[in-house]
Amino acid sequence: MRKFGAFVEIGGGVVGLLHIEDISVSRIKSPEERFSIGQKINVMIKSIDKDNNKIVLSYKELLGDWDENIKEYTEKTVVEGIVKEADKFKNGIFIELKPNLVGLAEYKEGVEYGQKVNVYIKKIIKERKKIKLLIV
Repeated sequence: MRKFGAFVEIGGGVVGLLHIEDISVSRIKSPEERFSIGQKINVMIKSIDKDNNKIVLSYKELLGDWDENIKEYTEKTVVEGIVKEADKFKNGIFIELKPNLVGLAEYKEGVEYGQKVNVYIKKIIKERKKIKLLIV
């Protein structure tokens, strides 16, 4: 594993690259947040470049789309999430509810990357694929 992604053997000694942005829609700092060396995972082949002997893989494509993942969540409920970006100079704090589902909460002092937090779901805006959250 590297900071930019993970090399995954897909069978018969053939190895493909799973870029970090193809692991999750959430911002992650390293593939180790999702996988460990030797772990068996399902991946999808995104592209094959025969001229350069490169195979590009995706994991997040297998985790369901936004519409599928939002079904188990409702407004005005409290759920647990993981802080994925907490910068007071940006728009807020990104909270991962599931590996392929992220919402945005207003900035709150003392909240750090990787921390588990309880969030109140203020609003689900399906047509814009957005979730407004409040850290409780």
